[in-house]
Amino acid sequence: MMASARCGAKTRSGTPCRSPAVREKERCRMHGGAKGSGAPIGNQNALTNELYTREAIARRRAFNQMLREMHEHLRDFDEKT
Repeated sequence: MMASARCGAKTRSGTPCRSPAVREKERCRMHGGAKGSGAPIGNQNALTNELYTREAIARRRAFNQMLREMHEHLRDFDEKT
């Protein structure tokens, strides 16, 4: 075990990972050496509350644009009176 190759990843503290690398790989099981490791394609966590779907983002942008226009009209109205 001590003679096996070490993982080449860096830890959060900046030191090299001391775990043994997976056989025929450069990384340990926690840093991407295992089959199927790593994040899945696409961010499914963003869909949990549906706050970051394209439709929700578009709705928020449209609403914010409408608010900006309303503030602009109110500012113009206040200047005229």
